[in-house]
Amino acid sequence: MTITRESSSWFGTEQADIQAYLEAIAAEGYPVQEVVDARCSACGGNVFDIEIDDDEGYVLRSCAGCGERFEMLDSADVAEEAEIGDAQCPCGSEQFEIAVGFALREDQEIRWVYVGARCVADGQLGVYADWKIDYSPSRHLLQQV
Repeated sequence: MTITRESSSWFGTEQADIQAYLEAIAAEGYPVQEVVDARCSACGGNVFDIEIDDDEGYVLRSCAGCGERFEMLDSADVAEEAEIGDAQCPCGSEQFEIAVGFALREDQEIRWVYVGARCVADGQLGVYADWKIDYSPSRHLLQQV
């Protein structure tokens, strides 16, 4: 596990680096208290193409190994309103390892989600979507990564 910073960009060497990155960048807002790595339920793969609408809070991941598609978190609730676009690393790659950071309220319900990703081509880390969760119960979202 190695994270480096070059100017304003962060880079990691493995999926576990996404957690450290999310904890560092969220420290100024709602701190990340739990992180869940994305895994394909069909083949166990951890590399995905991502389609997002950050304004609506929508993320769809497609497994690079088997093609299985999965609407993450509560994305299915806003799918009709979403204007979806492909996520792309500044290097041009569209394949990522993904983890979701969860900021919690005092009652342990979810307050905020951060969808972090590490480009598998160059290792650049980023938050590709984040949004507020303003309903309860919300703990089910931990299983929707």
